[in-house]
Amino acid sequence: MKKILSIDGGGIRGLIPALVLANIERNTGKAVAECFDLIAGTSTGGILALGFSKPDAQGKPKYSAYDLAEIYEQKGDEIFPRSSCKKISSINGLINTRYSHEGLEEILDMYFGDDLLGSGLTRTLITSYDIENREPLFFKSWREEFGSVLMKHAARATSAAPTYFEPALIPIGNTKKALVDGGVFINSPSVSAYVEAKRLFPEEHDFFVLSLGTGELTRAIPYSQAKDWGKASWLLPLLSCVFDGVVDAAHYQMNMLLDDKYIRLQTDLYKASDDIDNVTDDNIKKLEAEAKELIRFRQRDLDRIYEILS
Repeated sequence: MKKILSIDGGGIRGLIPALVLANIERNTGKAVAECFDLIAGTSTGGILALGFSKPDAQGKPKYSAYDLAEIYEQKGDEIFPRSSCKKISSINGLINTRYSHEGLEEILDMYFGDDLLGSGLTRTLITSYDIENREPLFFKSWREEFGSVLMKHAARATSAAPTYFEPALIPIGNTKKALVDGGVFINSPSVSAYVEAKRLFPEEHDFFVLSLGTGELTRAIPYSQAKDWGKASWLLPLLSCVFDGVVDAAHYQMNMLLDDKYIRLQTDLYKASDDIDNVTDDNIKKLEAEAKELIRFRQRDLDRIYEILS
């Protein structure tokens, strides 16, 4: 059986899948990279996928899931600074990007250094969108043209959420690509990961896909407000609709394709904020609580996951 992990986008809400995977590591006694034959991620999920794949000097996984959870718990304010002058001057991203990319890039450099995509411990599929050529771009670590791309560059590209960060200009071979967050077309990469796995392992007929969400949006968009919105008012709500809608579509498709060989762990966000940049201490605690609730309510599924991965 070939095992595939897919991790959604969601900014700071990436803390939820990070903590779920920490639970899986603890109960299987194995690192995430040792559990899966392919790890796919979009945006914050892409950063996690790359983190699990990064080797240390001995060729073992550099980071545990708990290590990567610390990005959200301890570094979130450096990525999404609450006191950002740029956030104020941009009018919350309406006339310019909400945040400078410098904090994000510093964190990515700290965690990934100059490691190459092709040096990863397991195959990774990282999503992005090429705005100049108007087409999706998938960083495939096993492909020659992407093997020499820096992990931190792939991470920067997949997390360049429109209105939050400026597009990433990434060197790929002899050219440079202007890339934005893969969530604009595929916030849950589970279907693409499954298709790629079938191409990677043509002789294999048994696949298992674990898809991890970053929290289901529950905040309503009232008709009484939306009916009078113009471009400026619709900008961020529309982006959240795009990210959320494609996730639900992918979940439906994967259920049809794999049935009981597919498990999705997702939780409704009743405690924590659904904003991708809410890095307040209070919201971090609520995201941790959401992860604990998810683990508690889905224990039967988790027991099955432990068994499959062990």
